[in-house]
Amino acid sequence: MMSVGKKLIRRRVVDLSSEDTRFARCLSTLDLIALGVGSTLGAGVYVLAGEVAKDMAGPSIVLCFLVAALSSVLAGLCYAEFGARVPKTGSAYLYSYVTVGEIWAFTTGWNLILSYVIGTASVARAWSAAFDNIIDNHISNFFMNKTTLHLPGVLAERPDFFALILIGMLTALLAFGVNESAIVNKIFTAMNLVVLGFVIIAGFVKGDIKNWQLSEEDYINLSYLQPLVKKTDFGSGGFVPFGLEGILTGAATCFYAFVGFDCIATTGEEAKNPQRSIPIGIIVSLLICFVAYFGVSAALTLMVPYFLLNKKSPLPEAFKAVGWEPARYAVAVGSLCALSTSLLGSMFPMPRVIYAMAEDGLLFKFLSSINSRTKTPLSATITSGLLAAVMAFLFDLKDLVDLMSIGTLLAYSLVAVCVLILRYQSEQLNSPKAMEMLEQNGNEEERVIMNPTVITTSAQQKETLSLATLFNPPTDTPTTLSGRIVYVCVSLIATLITVICVVLTLEVSALKDGSVGCIAALALLITALLVPTIIIWRQPQSNARLNFKVPFLPLLPIFSIFVNILLMVQLSAGTWVRFAVWMAVGFMIYFGYGIRNSVEGKTAEESCAIGEKPLHQPRLNSGPSAAAV
Repeated sequence: MMSVGKKLIRRRVVDLSSEDTRFARCLSTLDLIALGVGSTLGAGVYVLAGEVAKDMAGPSIVLCFLVAALSSVLAGLCYAEFGARVPKTGSAYLYSYVTVGEIWAFTTGWNLILSYVIGTASVARAWSAAFDNIIDNHISNFFMNKTTLHLPGVLAERPDFFALILIGMLTALLAFGVNESAIVNKIFTAMNLVVLGFVIIAGFVKGDIKNWQLSEEDYINLSYLQPLVKKTDFGSGGFVPFGLEGILTGAATCFYAFVGFDCIATTGEEAKNPQRSIPIGIIVSLLICFVAYFGVSAALTLMVPYFLLNKKSPLPEAFKAVGWEPARYAVAVGSLCALSTSLLGSMFPMPRVIYAMAEDGLLFKFLSSINSRTKTPLSATITSGLLAAVMAFLFDLKDLVDLMSIGTLLAYSLVAVCVLILRYQSEQLNSPKAMEMLEQNGNEEERVIMNPTVITTSAQQKETLSLATLFNPPTDTPTTLSGRIVYVCVSLIATLITVICVVLTLEVSALKDGSVGCIAALALLITALLVPTIIIWRQPQSNARLNFKVPFLPLLPIFSIFVNILLMVQLSAGTWVRFAVWMAVGFMIYFGYGIRNSVEGKTAEESCAIGEKPLHQPRLNSGPSAAAV
């Protein structure tokens, strides 16, 4: 019987010997791009730009979106490589399972479920509020005195029947079929992009470049338009009125505007050619979203001086200021389309993650059923729809929205860690068909690269750990020892980055004041971080052929981990307490059900029972990955 420790770190073996799947392979690359754009380019583009421009960055908001986009692309590149490596349903949950073990996979999957549930419920409430606003608040006025259940911080002021109906309709659409859902998503995404195109073009036509070069004299002359505007709202004027700190603060806020592209990674078994479509879908959707955010924020700050922006409805008020008030109706239509695609993007991946966890035995088995006619995870779709509908109907979600951030950032961090580990491992997971072709047609070098059980004479010498092997490995292909070295170094890097982020967050005032002790401690930590980074850089990488690989290893994944952990550390103590409660519930399910019913665990026990050494048994010297088939 395996010890509990080994059970926690056992890893999933992914069989790529066949492309057979219980899902319907019907999604094209365009479908995935539309799904990524629709999920990422939500209603925030209509509100967020005004909020960040007025309070944090002014016209330099365009730089905020540039920095945020570059940070998001780091995570996107890591997802793209895994999409090419492991074209299966499960996203970050599956990626963690095949690399760092079962307990981390469950933690990731459980938090992704929370993120998607809260995301779906909050977007449904926002859709309801936006529609209610368009029809002059008739819905809220009707229910105002008829239904009240307000419990501050927990229950909402009134139940949201419209949000409940909306999620019910969306659940029915997703249960009906993925192809139909993709068509609806493409329609709404196209409408949203048309409206944003109109906003950007109109903004550049009606804008004035002087609004990026405002002086204090301009502030004095224009402040009568809004008497409540304070001098602090103006900053120092010009293109960067709030300095570098304003750009960085704004970039941290804008980072969340690019969250959502990871839903593409859950389509591994529904895309026609996942190893090609998933990387392209992720990168192209992030590029389109950046152009949209950049264009809207530039148009907005060109039309209206940044300190006069209306935070609640920046675009309608901006068009009113330039004499195009009827354009507010186009903005209203665009915001509803954006909310619709964002709602679909939050709801679409949730049942697929639940299905993947149930299929592996970590969640209840009935959730892994696939409808034979629609080829969708019906039980998981209905369950996730009910959960999101109840949340949207009853709860005040303002205090829970930050929990979405923890789940997403944790997933981003683990995917970056997994890419870093897998690229330097000797063992590859390949299909028998590919291995047979290599044995027949491949040369000695290719057979060693794809299958480490084929050992060359030069590699048969016993490996020993020394200073020389750390900084000057004897071979140019990964070995068992080099794989172990990378595992240890990545663990050390993750720990050091966490400590650095905590210091940067808690001691920011001391660092600004030039405290010698804090600066010395930070310099020491950064120096310590450089050592394992250099060691990883010196280790040989796997030459497995993939449709896409993350460039500039190990720097890009490490920087992605740093950005994600830094943003996680910024979250409030209350958010971390709620996170702990959610994880406690999850671990009760895992240790009460999942650890005993894990498919990997049962396979291991069967292998042990017949006296065979299980291929999937976790070892420090194995790093399963999936070569391109």
